[in-house]
Amino acid sequence: MATNLFDLTGKIALVTGASRGIGEEIAKLLAEQGAHVIVSSRKIEDCQKVVDAIKAEGHSAEAQACHVGSMDDISNTFEMIRSQHGRLDILVNNAATNPYFGHVLDTDLGAYQKTVDVNIRGYFFMSIEGGKLMRKNGGGTIINTASVNALHPGPGQAIYSITKAAVVNMTQAFAKECAPLNIRVNALLPGLTKTKFAGALFNNEAIHKEALRAIPMRRHAEPSEMAGAVLFLASDASSYMTGQNMVIDGGMNA
Repeated sequence: MATNLFDLTGKIALVTGASRGIGEEIAKLLAEQGAHVIVSSRKIEDCQKVVDAIKAEGHSAEAQACHVGSMDDISNTFEMIRSQHGRLDILVNNAATNPYFGHVLDTDLGAYQKTVDVNIRGYFFMSIEGGKLMRKNGGGTIINTASVNALHPGPGQAIYSITKAAVVNMTQAFAKECAPLNIRVNALLPGLTKTKFAGALFNNEAIHKEALRAIPMRRHAEPSEMAGAVLFLASDASSYMTGQNMVIDGGMNA
């Protein structure tokens, strides 16, 4: 049920990587608060399952296949948004990839290129296209899912950590230039969160225990725990922010 504080009624929101995990929880919560949510991921059938769940609760959503590592997919997605909605109020860049887990010296070009294309180039041009729509319609908000790995690189996750550090700097760059356009740009930095994406960290007992030792509360987060921070950033309740602030999942995951 929508609250007065976080009411998103009438807003158009696009959430990438929304077919599961953190993205799915974000999409469901934004829809619960009244937004029409465009659920986006690579596979349309996976997106549709989330859309069906949202509609079953009486909320509004649609599915859109978009691989953010593909410039054609980005272009097609925003052409659809322009033609069918004419505006975009909220963009959540959540899709990411981490195809390689291992020693940095063994990183191959393919894994490097795929990670950069999705996690840096994808976020950048999704923000460009979303920002243009927001500029045309008087403002909006862009939220980037980064990671605590941006601040402290994870073992066996060098290139992923590097790209997430780039997302933090990208967020700051967009925030400074877009704030005068009434476009807020912020980042969420999740810690250890139990998702299929983070499976390598949970399936290896030694790595999992080491990760938990670095967390003050000695527990991992669930995807739903990340969605609330995104809702705040997407809402008018955060309109006082300059856009240069970061939301860090610090209590239990820093």
